[in-house]
Amino acid sequence: LFARFDRHLEEHGLMASGRQIIDASIVPVPKQRSDRKENDTIKAGETPKDWQEKPAMLSQKDTDARWTKKHAKSYYGYKNHVNVDGKHKLIRQYAVTSANVHDSRVMDKLITPDENSKAIYADSAYRSRQREKRLRTEGYRSHICTKGRRDNKLSRFQKALNKRRSRIRARVEHVFGAMSQSMAAYLIRCIGRVRAAARIGLNNLTYNMRRYCYLAAAA
Repeated sequence: LFARFDRHLEEHGLMASGRQIIDASIVPVPKQRSDRKENDTIKAGETPKDWQEKPAMLSQKDTDARWTKKHAKSYYGYKNHVNVDGKHKLIRQYAVTSANVHDSRVMDKLITPDENSKAIYADSAYRSRQREKRLRTEGYRSHICTKGRRDNKLSRFQKALNKRRSRIRARVEHVFGAMSQSMAAYLIRCIGRVRAAARIGLNNLTYNMRRYCYLAAAA
């Protein structure tokens, strides 16, 4: 459905253009009350023995969601990784993972080969020497923010460049903000990665439909 609607957008002149902005947002699910031993078993890819003996309990346990921290706050759930085109603020590609998967591990799946969008924007978490080299080799223009380190602080020029890139990259935050505020997509109530991926995918599709209605009315 998402791919079909993307073709519909292109047929109505809303091709991806300008920039590809990559980012991810945590999507929490109801927290699981598990002890440390159970959590260790789940992280190992196994199901606790006590749960297996209690089908009713197992049906209420999400063994795919994971804990992660952001700004010193803990979250339990999944991540919605998206590629938003900079001109129309439409989601062009997405992937769903558990919340503990690092954003950079999914980036290659999100970048599209569209000839009209060769400029890639993302925050510093996505930057690495290998990725910069690969993007250049494949004909992309990297505008990924530069990382600063304790022994290699950013220069004044690098800080100014990051600020300029961040102004453009911030457009993806408008997308997440709209989904959270207008669509109440800040929390999903389902169990398992398959259901979570379906729900998050439908949220992304719904956002694109709402955005399309706005762009069509403004045209």
